[in-house]
Order: sequence, then structure tokens, then C-alpha cells
Amino acid sequence: MQDAFFCRGSNETVLFVQDKEDGMEHGDEWDEWSHGKTLTKPPDQLELTEAELNETFTRILTATNPHAPQNIVRYSFKKRSYKPISAVDQMAVHFVLEGNLLYKDSDEARRQMAKQGLPAVIFVVFGSACIGFTQATPGEDAAEMEEVEEEDRPDSAASKTGKKEQKLTNQINFCERASQTLNNPPRERNCQTEPPPRCNFSAIANQWEIYDAYVEELQKQEKNKEKQKAIPSKKDDEDDDRGKKKMILMETQTQSDDLCKMAKATKILERMVNQNIYGDLAIDFKYYEDCSDEFREQEGTLLPLWKFQCDKAKKLTVTALCWNKKYQDLFAAGMGSYDFSKQGRGVLVFYTLKNSSFPEYIYPTNCGIMCLDIHEQVSYLVAVGFYDGCVAVYNLKEDGQQPVYQSTAKTGKHTDPVWQVRWQNDDMDGNHNFYSVSSDGRVVSWTLVKNELVSTDIIKLTMEGVPHLSTASFDFHKQINHLFLVGTQEGKIHKCFKTYSSQYLETYDAHTLAVDAVKWNHFHPKVFISCSSDWTVKIWDHTINTPMFTFELYAAVGDVAWAPYSSTVFAAVTVNGKVHIFDLNVNKYEAICQQQVVAKKTKLTHIEFNLVHPLIIVGDDQGYITSFKLSPNLRKQPKVRQSSLSRLTDVMPMQI
Repeated sequence: MQDAFFCRGSNETVLFVQDKEDGMEHGDEWDEWSHGKTLTKPPDQLELTEAELNETFTRILTATNPHAPQNIVRYSFKKRSYKPISAVDQMAVHFVLEGNLLYKDSDEARRQMAKQGLPAVIFVVFGSACIGFTQATPGEDAAEMEEVEEEDRPDSAASKTGKKEQKLTNQINFCERASQTLNNPPRERNCQTEPPPRCNFSAIANQWEIYDAYVEELQKQEKNKEKQKAIPSKKDDEDDDRGKKKMILMETQTQSDDLCKMAKATKILERMVNQNIYGDLAIDFKYYEDCSDEFREQEGTLLPLWKFQCDKAKKLTVTALCWNKKYQDLFAAGMGSYDFSKQGRGVLVFYTLKNSSFPEYIYPTNCGIMCLDIHEQVSYLVAVGFYDGCVAVYNLKEDGQQPVYQSTAKTGKHTDPVWQVRWQNDDMDGNHNFYSVSSDGRVVSWTLVKNELVSTDIIKLTMEGVPHLSTASFDFHKQINHLFLVGTQEGKIHKCFKTYSSQYLETYDAHTLAVDAVKWNHFHPKVFISCSSDWTVKIWDHTINTPMFTFELYAAVGDVAWAPYSSTVFAAVTVNGKVHIFDLNVNKYEAICQQQVVAKKTKLTHIEFNLVHPLIIVGDDQGYITSFKLSPNLRKQPKVRQSSLSRLTDVMPMQI
């Protein structure tokens, strides 16, 4: 059984016959298909010799642009380095024209042609080659179009009978029907610059590293000086000894000068490092203002700043605080203990606001410090009172850690702890002197004469047959040098005069417990303030026996201080860790600021206002000193306070 079928090719039609029984195929053109395909040479082919055909060409045409750069690098943020770019755009655009043409077979083109009434264009396509096209109007019949297609087919009868020359296929190159579109390169946001030189560096810099570096440098300088010494000439032994002594003196002087220079340089460097570390606190101290004060009805807040602590003062209590009158950023702190059963060592330290990490000066003592005071004119002299009854004077200009003056049993030291010391004006001979008060009931004047302290008893407190009273605090009047107040541990306050050592000018029944602090007002000559462990703070007029104001703080009051910028502002600290600030010109009954600054288990012991800057320092029983900035409502100054009249009007609210 045989089946026959036609196969249509590009040029001719071949009849195939298939035998289903034996699977063999037979055809008229079988021999032609069985042999290899022969190449037909077109008539317009270029004639080449055998040598030209066998010639090899070393130059090959490529699509790469010879002018395209090959050394472009870009910075990689992922690897942090510059990396070369391998893919470079090789396309060179010579002409670009943006048009508005539409593809005729698209829906948009058909809609426009239908709207304008134009004839449609139909392409006649066979296989992959476009033979021709014809135009058809909407009225023509579809049959006519089919006849046109039938006539134009290459395998039709008309094409077989025609004598039209057949076009041969290009046997060398073959191009697919495709279109090349321009792809814009991806955009990258980077900078094409040369990479800067980089290196990794790490080191640890602390105070001891800096100190060791300077010591090594000093040793190198000493070795160089020894090498540069000239060989001494031959002289007598006496001359040699004198020369050696002079050389030793010169070396010690140069070494001390080098150490002074090194110490100054290290101090400056240390301050700069600390200011960089605590830069935020410095900015807050200089610029920050609490804007919420405008909505608090004249109440204020405290902003914590620097915290000062020394390793040598661990487990000690801050027993005294005092600002330097000349250098407003420097203050002194005395360390000791108020627990009489655990008395031991003490430390005198000096801190500056420029360096909160380490003290400027450290003076360790064998006994606990109870009080101190810095001279107002001679700012390098500091008077200190100890628990064992001694008083001493330290000179910051002198080298060494021992006081330049110190009392002994021969010079009349106290027999009980010294609770307060105060510098006074120089005597008629120009000698410096200060006063001290102790639990033994004595108020003693100490004069610095040459190399010793000369003591003079001013008054000895007695009452109704009691040989002496236990004094706890005292303070001198700001304008009247001979007038002073003394607070006792029995709760009494005595107004005394230097020339009347046998009796008191006045006695006030102030408190039920010990008077921890008594201080005169800076501006009003009649007003003073006192605080006690009986939870109260009282304001007095020394011409009246009863207090003008009494404030209950519901905890033992450790210290109280007047503000240096207003006669109506004062602050107090309590043992429950709170700071209370009052302004009598604003509120005569309650504090305008009551803030918890430390933990409740920590007891606050002392407080001091800075003389220039709007801040306070607070000491506690853990050896820490914390500085706080006053908000604008807490540091309102009177408009005029120069004349005595303005000072009186400034404190008029207290007398109402």
C-alpha cells in the first residue's frame, strides 16, 4: 500500500511516494535529494584567484568602539576602595530624531485611519520574507484579495510559467529580522576621584600613658646633656667639689623647670581631652536654657552637669565645700566623716570645671577634715580644720603635700573637732589671720607669723554654770567685722562681739537640735539664716528674738546657703537626697524648686552657689560632688542692686 503527498519548497514542488509496507520512499527527484547540496554561483560574484581565496586577514571588524575609555574606576562603598569598570558602553550615537510615527498594524493606527477615512494597508507575507503589499479600500471584496495572494505566491502556476529571474539566497552572511534599541546605562551616584590615602590606627591614651611618654623624653634629654658635657680641666680638689655642686644645683633647677613645663603641658592636654569627652555637658552649661520655665508659674528645675569623684576619697563624706574667689571655676572639697566611731584619714582636693575626671590638687591627711575656707584676696591660701582639733594652712604654690602652718598642743589647738574656719582681714601688722570654732566652746583667732601659728582666744561659750557649750557653726557679718554669730549643738544661736569676750550680745532659741549652719545675708545687714537637724530652716532679723520665716522640709537639713545674686534666694539640702530652692520674692511659703538629685539612701551634706556662673555644687556622704545648672526662674536678678536703697527694697518682701 502506498501513499503520495506533495512537499512545497521555496522553488519547486516534489512528489513523494511512501510505501507503508517496507517503509521505502520513491520520487522523481530522489537522486537530487540524495546527493550533497551544490552551491550555485551568482553571475555578479567577484572573481578571486586561489591565492586570494586562501589569504588570511589578521584584522577583524568588531562592534567595539576604539575610542571608548578602558581605565574608568569608581568608588565602591561596599568594599571601601576604587574598582575598575569592566562593562563600558561601546555604542556611539551619531544622530537621534524623535518622531511621532505609529505602527500601522497597531490598534491606535487603525483607529486613526478609520477616523480619517484612509484606506488600510495590508502586507502580503510568506514565511519569513515580505513579498509585496497591496492597498484595499473598504468597498473591495475579500475574494479579490485572495486572488491577488494566489497570483503572488512563488509556487503558483503563474510563477512557474514566468521568466522572472530567481533571486539566490545570500550564502555568506545571514541577518535575522530583529531591531536594535538603545538601552540607557544605569545611573550611579558616585564620585570619580582619586582615592585618598588611608590607614588604620588605634591606641589607648590615658593619664599614665602620657606621663610615661614624658618621662622617657626627659630621660633622653638627660642622656644628651651628659654626652655634651665637656671634659673638666685639671684643677684642685676644692675647685672640683665646687664645680660639682654648682653642676648639681644647675641640673636640679633645669629638671624642676622641665617638670614644670611638662606638668603645664599635660594639664592643658588633659583638659582638652576631657572637654572633648564631655562636650555635651559643656554645651549645656554654656547654652542650654529650660524653655518650660515659662509654663511653670515661676517654678524652676536643676540640670545635672559634671560629677566629681576621686579614688583616694572613696568611702569618705564631703564635709566642706568652698569656691575660689579669684578663679571662679576652681573649688575645694574637704573629705572626712561625721561618724565619730569610724574616724580615719581625710583628703583635701581641688576640682575645676575644666577637668572633672581628676582633681587639680590632692592633699591626703592623717585625720578627717571637718571644714575649710579659701582666702578671698590671697587665693592660694586655704585654712583647714580637722577632727582632732588641729587647724592648718595649705599653700598651693608650695611643693609637697604638707601644710605650711599647723597648730599643735603647744600653740593652743582645740581639744574637740573644729566645725568652722573663716578668714578675716589682715591685722595692723599685715599678717593674715583666720578664726575657728570647735566643740570645746572656744572661738580662736589664728595669726600667720613667720613660720608658726599664734592663737588668741576670742570668746569661750558658757551658760548657767556650764563650763562650755558645744559649738557647731559660726559666721562673721559681711559689713561689721567685729560682729559674728555662733550656733551650738544645743540649738542656741549667740550673737557675739570680738571686744566683749565675757558675755553675748543676744541669744536666740533657734532650734531643738544642733544648729548645722548659720549664715549672714550677702546684701541685707540685719538678716541671717539657720538650719538644723530638726527639719527646719529659719530666717532671722538679728534685732528680733523670733524668726521671720520658718520652713519645714520634713527631713534633717544638712546645709543652707544664700544666693550671691539675690537677697531673697537661698538653697538647702536634706538627708533624703533633695535640694530645696526658695525665692521669698516669689513664694514665702513653699520652695520654687524641690528636686531629688541623688538616691534616697544617699545623704546630702553641703551645698554652695558659684559666685559668677548660674550653678551650684552639692556634696554627699559617698564622696561625690555633683554640679547643677539653675534654670532661668531660679536665678532671676534684681534690676538694680548697687545702692543701699535698692538693697533694702530688694528684701522688702521678707519684712512683710
